[in-house]
Amino acid sequence: MNISRRQFVASSAILALSGTAPIRALAQDSGSIHIATLTPLTGAGGPYGPVMAQAVKAVVDQANASGGILGRQIQLVSEDDQTNPEAAVRAARKLIDVDKVQAIVGTWASAVTTAVAPLCWESKVVLATVSGADPITRLPHQGYLFRTQPNTVLQGEKFGQFCVDEGAKRVFFLCPQTPFVDTQYAGIKAKVEGVGGETKLLVYDDKKSSYRSEVDDMLAFKPDMVVLGGYMPDTTILLKDIFRSGYEGKKVAFAYSVNAKLIEGLPKEVVEGIYTIAPAPAEGSNGYTNLTKLIGIAQPDTYTCQVYDQINLILLAIAASGQATGTDVKTALRTVSQGKDGVKVSSLAEGLAALKDGKTIDYVGASGPCDFNDIGDIFDCQFRYEQVADGALKLIKTA
Repeated sequence: MNISRRQFVASSAILALSGTAPIRALAQDSGSIHIATLTPLTGAGGPYGPVMAQAVKAVVDQANASGGILGRQIQLVSEDDQTNPEAAVRAARKLIDVDKVQAIVGTWASAVTTAVAPLCWESKVVLATVSGADPITRLPHQGYLFRTQPNTVLQGEKFGQFCVDEGAKRVFFLCPQTPFVDTQYAGIKAKVEGVGGETKLLVYDDKKSSYRSEVDDMLAFKPDMVVLGGYMPDTTILLKDIFRSGYEGKKVAFAYSVNAKLIEGLPKEVVEGIYTIAPAPAEGSNGYTNLTKLIGIAQPDTYTCQVYDQINLILLAIAASGQATGTDVKTALRTVSQGKDGVKVSSLAEGLAALKDGKTIDYVGASGPCDFNDIGDIFDCQFRYEQVADGALKLIKTA
C-alpha cells in the first residue's frame, strides 16, 4: 500500500510520541485503551451515524498504525443507538460494563444523550456528544460530558434571527416533544417578539401518520414563517400535509431533517423553497481539509466533523495526561482544546508532535475552535443557511 508524504509525516509524529510515553503509564497498564462510538446507525439519525463512526475509526486506525497512544493500541467498539433512548441505554451499559470503555463518542439525538449521560458520569466515562438540547449540559455530569454542537438556545436564536431577517412577523413553531423544544422556542420567541412580531408553539406526537389537525391550527394563526423542529420521518409527513393545505408562506427546518434523502423522496413541489439551518463545519480550515483527506469524502456533514474533533481531543487528552482513564480525559480536555497561548494544531499528529516537544496546544478542528465553557458547551460556531431550489439544496450563506 502506498502512502503519501503527509500520511508518512503524520504517522511518524504519532510514533515518535508513543515511543516516549511515560514509563509509569506503560507500567500501570500495557493493555489496550478502550473507546467506543455510540451513533445512530438506524432510526431517524441513520443517515448520519455510519459516516460518523467511519470518521472515528479512521482516526483510531491511523493512530494504531503508528504505535497507538502512550505505546498502547486503541480498541474501538461501535454500537448502534438506533436513535432510541432505550436501545441506547442497553448499548451504553454493555460498553461500560463489558467492554470497559473510558470514553463514548457520538451520541446524536438529545433524548439518547439525556438517557445515556447518567450511566457515563456514574461510571467515570467521558461522553462526547453532538446533541444540542440545552438541558443536557445542565445535568450534574461532573465534567464527564462535553459537546461540540451549539446548544439549543443558540440554535433557537439563529432560527429566530433568520425569520426576522426574512421579514417574518408571525412565526409558528411545530415541534415534537423533545428535550430541546422549550429552549429552541425560547430563542425563536426572543428574537421575533423582540422586534414586535408574534410567535406560537405547537408540540405534536411524532408517531402520528397525519398532522392535518396540527396544520389546521397552524393555518388559523396565519403565519408568514413556519419553523419545523422535528426529525426526518415526522417532517416528511408534515411537509406533505402542509403542501396539501395550500399554505404559501415560508418554511424553515433543521438541515438534519430536510436532507438530501428527504428531498429525493418527496415530490419537488412539496419541498421547493424550504430553508434549512445547521451548525456549519469549518470549511477551508486545516482540520476540515485533514478530515476530507482521511475519510475520502469531499463535503462531510457537521456531525462527522464534530466526532472527528471529539476523538482527536480525547486521544490528545490521554497523551497530555499520561493516563487513559475517563477522569484523566476530562481533566486534560481543556488543556488540549484551548491551552492558553498554545500552538494551534488541527490533527492528532500535529498535537502529539507539539506535546512531545513540551508545548501547550490549542486544538482547532474541522467543526470550529472547540473551545468549551465550564459546563461543556462550545462558545460559538458558524451556521450554514441553505434553500431547496429545483430539487436540490443551494447555499445561501455561512455566517
